[in-house]
Amino acid sequence: MIGVSYSIGAVLVFVTAALLILVGAVGVLAVRNPVHAAMSLIMTLFGVAVAFVAQSADFLAAVQVIVYAGAIVVLFLFVIMFLGVDRREGVRVEPLVGQRALAGLGVGLTVAGLIVLLARSHWVSGAMSVSTNGAPLATGSGNVAQLGTAVFTTYLYAFEATAALLVIAVVGAIVLARRERALDEEAA
Repeated sequence: MIGVSYSIGAVLVFVTAALLILVGAVGVLAVRNPVHAAMSLIMTLFGVAVAFVAQSADFLAAVQVIVYAGAIVVLFLFVIMFLGVDRREGVRVEPLVGQRALAGLGVGLTVAGLIVLLARSHWVSGAMSVSTNGAPLATGSGNVAQLGTAVFTTYLYAFEATAALLVIAVVGAIVLARRERALDEEAA
């Protein structure tokens, strides 16, 4: 890159954020205890907040910490505790014959569909800032209004899909907890 110089501070902040994100993500996947996985998820979300601050997206950093690291992870922990972290489940027993093959096929179709959508779309990634109508976001108080306009126009589908996925996850966790509790009561 010709003409681009980075300060040592900016590089250190980027490396710190990247390490927080990567170590937290690996922790989510590697640890066996779901509570520890949720704590690793918090570390990942804080790393993303640091990256937002480095990009001068202070509002997004605050939302990242308050909404995701705060509310969403607390919801995850509530569901984990509600389902019980001390119970062991037999993952070798397959209650529905062929469910793993169907799940693998579903994952394959979803990934293939995403690849096709990304290949055919004209989405831009790696932009330094979100723009509304071609103009970059303003710094200061006008930033929130422009960001709101971008979220509820350009990125509305992604915003709504994320909300739907979170609601589906909570409903699924509650259904699983009720079914498990009903099975425990029948056994007693």
